[in-house]
Amino acid sequence: MRKIITDLIRWREEGKNAALATVIQAWGSAPRGTGANMAVSATGEMLGSVSGGCVEGAVVEAALESLANRQPRLLQYGITDETAWEVGLACGGQISVFVRPYDLAQLDFWPREKTIATGMVVRGPENLLGKSLLLDEDGHSVGALEGELHAQALDSLRGALQRNQSSGIMHLTPEVDFFLHVSHPPPTLVIIGGVHIAVALVALANTLEFRIIVIDPRKGFGNARRFPRADKIITAWPDQALRELTLTRTTAVAALTHDPKLDDPALIAALDSPAFYIGALGSHNTQEQRRQRLLNAGISAVQLDRIRAPIGLNLGGRKPEEIALAIMAEIVQEFPR
Repeated sequence: MRKIITDLIRWREEGKNAALATVIQAWGSAPRGTGANMAVSATGEMLGSVSGGCVEGAVVEAALESLANRQPRLLQYGITDETAWEVGLACGGQISVFVRPYDLAQLDFWPREKTIATGMVVRGPENLLGKSLLLDEDGHSVGALEGELHAQALDSLRGALQRNQSSGIMHLTPEVDFFLHVSHPPPTLVIIGGVHIAVALVALANTLEFRIIVIDPRKGFGNARRFPRADKIITAWPDQALRELTLTRTTAVAALTHDPKLDDPALIAALDSPAFYIGALGSHNTQEQRRQRLLNAGISAVQLDRIRAPIGLNLGGRKPEEIALAIMAEIVQEFPR
């Protein structure tokens, strides 16, 4: 959902209505997991995916019907379903997709930095079907059900947040099924140095839905024209910038300037954080020289062992794009799951 929010906001600004299709159950080798979303505008534009392409055409038709009659629909596709073969779901999996007109006002509740639990009624009386409720980690909510059901739904969302539940269907009553999904903020990649490798690295990280921060005090290197896909560009000294950021266990830091004046302070600051990945560009000789400088600065050998250097998996590439691929591959490999 987070990946398509920016475009949904644009649709709202353009006065477009949207239907939202959500995978609420998936079995076997289904191409997308529960919680996957696809938005469809009244003119047939698509955002996101519910099946990696297998059943998108059929879902779009259902979404357009849902927009026209303002009625939610539950769609089911499986390997034993003749309709599934007709629309292309021949992968052996099964999926249930819930389609409903989407309340675009809820987009304002989606700050990128918070974990959010979402819930919607996927089985029940017509007056409840498709109604949704959102709750963030700070206890703020949007949306409403009716009477006792609202309190039960809120309790369910709180429990999902506490359990760090991914997704699932629960029975609010024997007649009402409620689909729950917990959406976490995207992981963050902090890049030190707006060098050429960073340009390619930002493109890859963006594709993988990372939140991207580029830090470089040199305005010729760190600017929006050079990094249009970065979420944030900070033109400050790296140690100062990192002190003002919150690095968490889902943050990766890549030091790419090859300049001790920039990389060393950044690495010292990153080592004092729970960042799951810290990497630094440079040859083995450069790494030894850096290691000695940081030891002299009071960094322990145990701390220094956290630095991936030379940065990236050894894929044998030399071009900036190949090095960026090696870095991103190592970050994905080390990401805590």
